[in-house]
Amino acid sequence: MPELPDITAYLTALQPRVVEQTLESVRIASPLLLRTAVPSIQRVDGKVVRSLRRIGKRIVFCFDEELFLVLHLMIAGRLHWRAVGAKLGGRNHLAAFDFPNGSLVLTEAGTKRRASLYLVQGESALVNLDPGGIEVFSISLDEFKKALTAENRTLKRALTDPRILSGIGNAYSDEILHAAQLSPITQTRKLTDDEWQRLFASTRETLQLWIDRFNCEAEQTFPEKVTAFRPEMAVHGRFNRPCPRCAAPIQRIRFADNETNYCPTCQTDGKVLADRSLSRLLGSDWPRTLDELEALKRK
Repeated sequence: MPELPDITAYLTALQPRVVEQTLESVRIASPLLLRTAVPSIQRVDGKVVRSLRRIGKRIVFCFDEELFLVLHLMIAGRLHWRAVGAKLGGRNHLAAFDFPNGSLVLTEAGTKRRASLYLVQGESALVNLDPGGIEVFSISLDEFKKALTAENRTLKRALTDPRILSGIGNAYSDEILHAAQLSPITQTRKLTDDEWQRLFASTRETLQLWIDRFNCEAEQTFPEKVTAFRPEMAVHGRFNRPCPRCAAPIQRIRFADNETNYCPTCQTDGKVLADRSLSRLLGSDWPRTLDELEALKRK
């Protein structure tokens, strides 16, 4: 699933291509994509994109009259910049957003249609689509700690809960916890002051590292290979490969549709996390699917 660094890269690439450009038309090939009926999607035809925003893992196109087109890529949705009037061919092509200088094409791999598109009017309607997570670059350590300890969750769940932190998912939570040398199943209310310092610093530094890397690429060319699995990553997607810090084989936890990768030497005092008590812990703390996690909203 595209997370904060990936969405930021999309925004960087889209800025010079669509801002102050006229959205001539929206072509929707999949009837499951559009989740709103009022206002009509035709309301944005011929309107100028005034700015772009990010809400969590959602991309927001802002128009006059407080119209907002909100795109959530979910797990397998991806964006592609194509020539003007690009054809929508094949079952994976869901929509095209036509501009005078090119077409932004939305695809989604697989058979499940999770990606969503909303057209809403007014800031209050836009707020209703925000899960409520706070932005890690705009808060202090104390605010970070307060947010993560509002409920006693595992670190993995707390980092990926969209009601707590904005834009962090499965991939970068693995990388953050490895950088902080913390177990994914440590509960938030059990961290020491030193561990909070490490977690806060690692969260910001890890995200900034990948944001800078992706933005540099996005300034040169449109991001066409957005993936959660990068060869430069320390642990995510690297089961049984050597840890870059200590060379121990990376391990993983599988629960329902979720997978967590970690280094037992660096993060869990040499313990491999695979027993019945762990399953009970995860069963009470983690949603069974990524869809459930993404659907969470702050009450």
